[in-house]
This record gives sequence, C-alpha cells and structure tokens, in this order.
Amino acid sequence: MTEVTPTTRPTEPLVAEIEQQLSALFRRARSASMMMARRVHPDMDAAGYALISQIEFAGGAGTGVRASEVAQALGLDKSTVSRGITQLETLGLIERVGDPDDGRARLLKLTPLGAERFSALRAQRQQEFRAIFDRWQAADLADLGRLLGHLNSDLS
Repeated sequence: MTEVTPTTRPTEPLVAEIEQQLSALFRRARSASMMMARRVHPDMDAAGYALISQIEFAGGAGTGVRASEVAQALGLDKSTVSRGITQLETLGLIERVGDPDDGRARLLKLTPLGAERFSALRAQRQQEFRAIFDRWQAADLADLGRLLGHLNSDLS
C-alpha cells in the first residue's frame, strides 16, 4: 500500500494514469487530425482541419462565423488563425462573406467544395466511431460523454 505523506495524495496514482491515457489520446488525435486534413484536401494541415471544423461547427446552418470567434474557441492568436484562414481560402475550402448584421464585418463559411469534403469525412469518421462504440454498453457511452463534457468544461 502507498504511504500517504503531506506531499502525496491517495489520488496521485489515479491522476498519473489519467495523464498518461490523455497523452496517448492526444497523440492519436494529432495523428488523426493530420490524416483527416489530408482527406479533406492534400495540401491542408492539421491546424487547417481544426479551423475548418470550428468554422463548420460555429457557423452552423451556413450563416458563417467571425474569425475572432474561431480564434477564441480554439484558444489561438488571431494572427495564427488569419494565416490558416488564408490557406483555407486559397485551397477553395472556405470563403469570406458579408455579415448581414454588420456591413463592415466579414464572416467565414465553408464553400460548397469545403462543405462537401468536410461532410463526407465527418460521415466516415462517425461510422468509424460507431463501429468502435457499438461494442460498448450504453451506460458506458453515457458516462464517457458526461465525463468528457465535464473535463472539457474544467479545461476551458
């Protein structure tokens, strides 16, 4: 049994195991993001995939989203997002459109090509997740979703 001293806590081994598992998950996620980015467009990088995903998520229903909102949601500097947006525009995956609520502002949204490629990839990805999660119990899936939501909330 592990001795508990003023500098150790009973949860330390649990935290260490979680940290290790999250590190493995993050490594796999980075690798997957790179592969998914290449599926959307051969010249897109993982950062571009994160941007296009956020633009699609936040700009739902094709209305668009401000670049500053994308930067904030991803925790990135505006200049970093700006460079990525320029790349995605050059690849023909996103476009800037006028904001109907503010004639001076521009919104980002997926082009028809970007939407088609991202939707196809997302459908394939969901199919892959379904194949994995079909082997799980519904209660475990509910716990995973709840706990990931809790972790994401605490990390933000």
